[in-house]
Amino acid sequence: MDTLELLAHPVRLRVVHALRGGRVLTTGQFCALIPDVSKATVYRHVDLLAAGGILDVADERRVRGAVERRYRLRQERADIDAETVHALTPQHHERAFTAAMTALIAEFGAYLQRQGSDPVDDLVGYRQHAIWLSRDALVAPISAMQAAIAPLLADEPSQERTRYLLSPILFPAEQQPAAADATACGEPGHLR
Repeated sequence: MDTLELLAHPVRLRVVHALRGGRVLTTGQFCALIPDVSKATVYRHVDLLAAGGILDVADERRVRGAVERRYRLRQERADIDAETVHALTPQHHERAFTAAMTALIAEFGAYLQRQGSDPVDDLVGYRQHAIWLSRDALVAPISAMQAAIAPLLADEPSQERTRYLLSPILFPAEQQPAAADATACGEPGHLR
């Protein structure tokens, strides 16, 4: 399987998200982080990610007669490069988006089921805004978001940090009207 195929699955995305920030986890720890998915399913997807080169075995140890492996993310293999993104068909984009949204919904559901979850205290947000932008005006907020987020991606787990999922989603909700159609609904001050 290629990287895109490997990552276009909600459970595999959740495994990858769990390893961000330099974490090293066992399959048992993945199961604890993804409690709404069966252990067999988690094990199967971890094996696929390891076989596909997305995960590396960091180390192994014997536990009650079995071998316990700790996995780490191969960051360079877990990213989709710009060339691949440009070659994607609309169907590829739809499948990847669906996997990402399914993973996000599952993660949010698992968060809400966790004892002590408090969306207000945890500053949970899931707003959507409809904004009107030219292409030039769109580049500025994208650059600002990238500049704000990029340094945070290097932060590693610690006692003071909680792992949050940040999922910026941006797409045109309407097709840009042709010049002749721009006034179809009437300009201010004109009745139709």
